[in-house]
Amino acid sequence: MKILILVYFIFCSLNLLGQKKQFCDSTTKDKTLYTMPAESLAHEGTWLQWPHHYQYGLKYRKALEPTWLSMTKYLITSENVHLIVYDLKEKARITTLLKTNQISLQNIDFTMLKTDDVWIRDNGPIFVKNRANQLLIEDWGFNAWGKDAKYKKCDLIPEQIASKLSLPSIDLYNVTLEGGAFETDGRGTLIATRSSITHRSRNPKYSELKIESYLTKYLGVTNIIWLDGKYGTEITDMHIDGILKFANDSTLVTMSAKDLIYWGLSSSDISIINSVRNVNEVDYKKIYIPLTAFEVKNTSGKSLGYKGSYCNYYIANTVVLVPNYNDPNDEVANKIIQKLYPLRKVIGIDVRNLYENGGMIHCVTMQQPKRK
Repeated sequence: MKILILVYFIFCSLNLLGQKKQFCDSTTKDKTLYTMPAESLAHEGTWLQWPHHYQYGLKYRKALEPTWLSMTKYLITSENVHLIVYDLKEKARITTLLKTNQISLQNIDFTMLKTDDVWIRDNGPIFVKNRANQLLIEDWGFNAWGKDAKYKKCDLIPEQIASKLSLPSIDLYNVTLEGGAFETDGRGTLIATRSSITHRSRNPKYSELKIESYLTKYLGVTNIIWLDGKYGTEITDMHIDGILKFANDSTLVTMSAKDLIYWGLSSSDISIINSVRNVNEVDYKKIYIPLTAFEVKNTSGKSLGYKGSYCNYYIANTVVLVPNYNDPNDEVANKIIQKLYPLRKVIGIDVRNLYENGGMIHCVTMQQPKRK
């Protein structure tokens, strides 16, 4: 027996030396060292990266800013709002802008950090808790969806926020993982698309099994459900947060088969969504939300050539921010989502110009859970 134990520990030690931050445990539970709290649990606050003109120009900033003003206006009634702004000049300008729009600064703080863009869900910190219920930040690798855009400034954001908050930071830089690429129910189940995680544009050196071991250890998931997705459909390569969302640990919000086909999913992926079960092999209750009735137009009236999803909403403490598109189905979607959150107020946020540039509400928000 002593010889067997010695061999076991030698094997573990060699594994740790050969693979950074890997571990060797005898049970699945032992391999789950950190857990990402569900988005619906209590937040300390929400992080936003404010749009600026330094990368894509003044027109870009002006097109997006109304959405940030609207999000901030409603989030401050729910929790703290942590605004990442490019520099002192931008801080002064945005402060004036908030005051001009009669938005209170009481629950707002500013962090001056240089960013490439606004997609904090993908480049920002992943807040997790360890077994002692202590809050930490995970710093996964970010390469702008396969080096499709500038990203080196944004890639530094998690480490910089960890320093500001004096929180331990777990370096996972060797694995590329965007926050919008996965959905978890907070109880051990994760759904993701291979096209945005295991594809060679993100993690060419790792097998799916190796990536799963990271997801298990660092996000606390033991029931990992893969959709194939479709690489190249848009810049994110079919992030899951445009397709479905865990409303809670027993309910999955998604779209009809017809709308999922429109979105680009295969019939096999749709079958997986319709049959998805939790860690206890229990089916989730499915809630279906339609796409927009029409192709989305930006605020100038230009058609984008595609419909919009409402699944990409954000759950805050007392409000739920839902992407709206000036479309007849805005009201339909808002009502469906409101029934899911009777203790929170659903707020429709105009995302037309944001959607034109690649995302919606969930893509530009990141929750910071309460510490305990």
